Parts: sequence; C-alpha cells; structure tokens
Amino acid sequence: MNATMRRVVIGATAVSMALSIAACGKAGDDKDSDSGSSSSGDKSIGLLLPDSVTARYEKFDKPYFDAKVKALCSDCKLEYANAAADSAKQAQQVSSMVTKGVKVIVISAQDSAAIKSSIQSAVDKGVKVVAYDRLAQGPVSAYVSFDNVKVGELQGQALLDSLGAKATTKAKVVMINGDDADPNAGQFKEGAHKALDGKVDIAYEQSGLWKDTVAAQKMSAAITQLGAKNIAGVYAANDGMAGGIANTLKGAKISGIPLTGQDAELAGIQRIVAGTQSSTVYKAFKPEAEAAAQLAVDLLEGKDIKALATETLTSGSGDKVPSQLLTPVSVTKANIKDTVIKDGLYTVADICTAEYAAACKAAGLQ
Repeated sequence: MNATMRRVVIGATAVSMALSIAACGKAGDDKDSDSGSSSSGDKSIGLLLPDSVTARYEKFDKPYFDAKVKALCSDCKLEYANAAADSAKQAQQVSSMVTKGVKVIVISAQDSAAIKSSIQSAVDKGVKVVAYDRLAQGPVSAYVSFDNVKVGELQGQALLDSLGAKATTKAKVVMINGDDADPNAGQFKEGAHKALDGKVDIAYEQSGLWKDTVAAQKMSAAITQLGAKNIAGVYAANDGMAGGIANTLKGAKISGIPLTGQDAELAGIQRIVAGTQSSTVYKAFKPEAEAAAQLAVDLLEGKDIKALATETLTSGSGDKVPSQLLTPVSVTKANIKDTVIKDGLYTVADICTAEYAAACKAAGLQ
C-alpha cells in the first residue's frame, strides 16, 4: 500500500471512529434526556401501609392521605399498596414504586428493621422516604406519628384509674404487648411500664404480635398460670388484641375487670359502651394522614420541612430523623361523645347498633 493510499485509509478510519463515537454519545445523551424528562415531569407520591387487618389503615389513613395530597397538589399522581402483614411483600412494593418513578414514598413499615435495605436502595435512587406512624430504619427524610410513649402512659393510667382503690402492688395485671418488630410497640410498652411499675404487680407479660388470636392464646395461658380469680386487670396494646382477650375473658367467666386498648376501633368503642373493655387511645387519623401528605408534597417540591418536623428522633438504625409528633387522647365511656363522635370518626348510629342499643342508652349516647 503506497503512502497516498495509507493516508486515505487512515483518514476514512478516523472519520468512521469519530462518527461512531458521536453516535454513541448521542445515544447516551438521548437516554439521559429521556430519563431526565420522565422524572422532571413526574409528580408521583406513593403510600405503603402495613396490613389490612387493622381497620384504620384502609378505612381512614388511606382516604385521608389521598384527599390531602390531591388538595395540595392537583396534578400529583398517587400510588398505593398494602403489605398484608408481609414484610417481604412490602420490600417488593418499595422496589416496584421506585421502578414506577415514584419520587416520595410514605411508608408505615410492617417490620421497621427489615425494610431498612429497601429504604436505603430507594434513597440511593433519589427517592425521599417519609416514615408514617412507625419509625422505619434507614435514611428516612421525615417521620410523622403520635407520641407513642405518651400512648403507653395513657393506657397504663387508664388501667389504674379503672382499678381505683384496687390499684395496689398486690393487684395482678396481665400485660399483652404488640409485635417486637414494630418500634411503636416498644414505646407503648415503655410508657405503660412508666405508669404501672411500682403500682401494680405485672404478673404475666407477653407479646400478642398485634393479632387477636395470639392475644387470646396468651390470655388463656395467663388465666391458667395465675388463676381466673387472681387477675385484677389486663393491659392490651391495641383494640384488635383487646377483642381476642375479651372473648377469652368471657369464656373464662371473668367480667368487671379493666381492659385497655388503642386505635379507637369501632369494635373497641362498642366494647367500651358494653363494659367489656374499659378504655382505648384515640389517635386522630385525619391529622396524622394529612401531616404525612403535607410532608410528602413539601419534599416533592423541594421545600423546607423544619417548620413541620420540629422534633428529632433516633431510629433503630441510629439515624436522626426530623419528626412531627401529634397528641393522643384516652377514651373511656365518659368521653366518647367528646372525642370520636365529635370528630366525626363515628356517628351514634355506627356505635349504637341493635346489639348495643341498651348499653348506649345507659351510657347516655341515645
């Protein structure tokens, strides 16, 4: 090959390489541009709730959250999934939402420790995460819930109030706590012990895993261990478990002893009216859901959340999390009208069905 021919070949090769590189660069630029244009116009917020057994989530939290997001951001797209009490399923749901392009995920963790890696992965991809009702581990941007230690204190104090003069260090109390995988359960337990320790004898204490069936089994074991006549009262961490416990107490012909709860579920309120449960804790779902929606929209729009999340809590993973904590309220027969009915959570008709009509009349609800 002569010198002239070599120069032609080399020149042609250089041009070919330059065009190839330019094409690759253009393809890469197009890909980045597509990704950027997709995300820049995407105003998508996801809500992940832990289970459908606890009545509040589907009936109250989700619709209140959706309504508030739409009021704040009319062009926002909403994604929703429920873990059905399956932490592995919830992890998949986080991944799915990230794949769909959701920019902010609000999550009530089924298992606060197990979800950590999923949250980390989402955050690594630029997604903001708000922990809802339960403080999930990992780099969450914000947390909204109630003062959960205060919830436990209210539960414990309500039990003492119901015991009255019987609240002595000889009074044997059964304590059925929530699921240890839920950090809230530990805080409820802490608050309850704060109120009860040194004032009654916590003679039997177990976890009910937030399940009425498990709580019923634990109550049955407590009766066997302590004796039906020796139980002065029962601490149940929520209304679902209180329902299972109430059935066990009825089966053992134990009546007239205090039984606590939490969440102000309709069945719990009805048991309070009927006298088979002494108290619950009302955590107003609407302000909590709306606070989460506000945080989500503000994070989506890049706004500062310091005015909303005025406290800082440390999660189980050691992360410092800006937090907004709301105030819970104890509910007994005496203030049903001034709490759940006044706030429109339930109507008198909702509570006072035929089965509870006589009890409602005696309680002054009809």
